[in-house]
Amino acid sequence: MGKLKVIDSIKEMQSQSEALRLSGQKISFVPTMGYFHEGHLSLMREARKTADHVVVSIYVNPTQFGPKEDFSKYPRDFERDAQMAQSVDVDAIFFPSNQEMYPNAYQTYVDVEKVTQNLCGMSRPGHFRGVTTICCKLFNIVKPHSAIFGQKDFQQLAAIKRMVADLNMDMEIIGLPTFREPDGLAMSSRNVYLSPEERSSALSLVGALKRVQKLYAEGERNAAVMIHQAEKLIKSANFTDIDYIKICDTATLEDVNEVKGEVVMALAVKVGKTRLIDNSVLGEELKA
Repeated sequence: MGKLKVIDSIKEMQSQSEALRLSGQKISFVPTMGYFHEGHLSLMREARKTADHVVVSIYVNPTQFGPKEDFSKYPRDFERDAQMAQSVDVDAIFFPSNQEMYPNAYQTYVDVEKVTQNLCGMSRPGHFRGVTTICCKLFNIVKPHSAIFGQKDFQQLAAIKRMVADLNMDMEIIGLPTFREPDGLAMSSRNVYLSPEERSSALSLVGALKRVQKLYAEGERNAAVMIHQAEKLIKSANFTDIDYIKICDTATLEDVNEVKGEVVMALAVKVGKTRLIDNSVLGEELKA
């Protein structure tokens, strides 16, 4: 296991990546906002399998948080994160300041249009502009051959894939299945906000996805019927407030009425004050 390098300067990160590329080494990149859990580590292990050099970024990106969202409260623990990254043999952590990423005269943003309009785009205006902008910047700084994301943020993954294709970025985007707790709850840094009672109610999200997978397996193809069943189950749990439950085409993320081809059921639910998201592609096994 090599020594973990922490880099906070853009210029240093770029020159290290350039030197690695010139020496023929393959760089794999895992962008994160820190406060690691086993889901993050699974992405890093995958990166380790496919590359010579693994870079992880830790940056809580202010441009993807709305004015009433939890930017200042977002959990942070760099020392813990660094130890966890070291345990899975990460080579470098890119850990920039806000001033480094968004200096005073900053004014350029990347806007991926259609795939960001539905789902979280409806209740979080500007969120995806922040996500695609920071990813574009990080890709230019780290210069990876591949970047690895979890599919829990399905819309984020779709937007990043679209940006990389549309802007001809010379890299591969890899999406890995959602990593779950033993009881099925999708792993998220925000799960730490849940009280024990809320944590129990949060299982209604994966319960709803399983119920819809069962309906799909039994031949149901009417999206409204499936959504109604999911809604009923989530509403029966305490502390839940549904933001959306939708069934969408996996490529365009537009709503479908009738399930044909590959579709994803995606949902966002507030459990107490904590907003959780989850999804599953219909017909694929839900590992929970």
